[in-house]
Amino acid sequence: MAVDNRRGQQEDSEFEDKVIHINRCAKVVKGGRRFSFSAIVVVGDKKGQVGVGLGKAGEVPEAIKKAGKQAKKNLMRVPMDGKTIPHEIIGRFGASQVLMKPAPEGTGIIASSSVRAIMEVAGIQNILTKSIRRDNPHNVVRATLAGLKNLRNFADIAKARGKTVGEIL
Repeated sequence: MAVDNRRGQQEDSEFEDKVIHINRCAKVVKGGRRFSFSAIVVVGDKKGQVGVGLGKAGEVPEAIKKAGKQAKKNLMRVPMDGKTIPHEIIGRFGASQVLMKPAPEGTGIIASSSVRAIMEVAGIQNILTKSIRRDNPHNVVRATLAGLKNLRNFADIAKARGKTVGEIL
């Protein structure tokens, strides 16, 4: 049993997790208020893998733990061009839109807190972003993931068209 636990810790250590948002919800009952918590957590390995999860529980640490587990189930690979993204893209979800532009070396991550957390754990170090329209953290996170999911490398585009990367550039 202890051996399995150590193995689990080694797998977890390669992923970094960040809490994006914690929401408290109150339900009024006969004896007073009952509080429940929801947490949005992003998990990544800083090498191009990132996942986001939502966890709900009666206590904050429990909600964060549940969200982290769900985030690890939803991992996806992000195509990268060095330390930035290959091209400009707009991610859309609900009423939120997130504009993402590649940036030269040394620019850093210019983004809102929700988008910044995703970029940091994904391993993207130079990017310009702008949250357009609504700033609900749930929708901004999903819009960012939708944009990252639609990114494509030049090699993939060239392969699909039957050309070389040089011909496309």
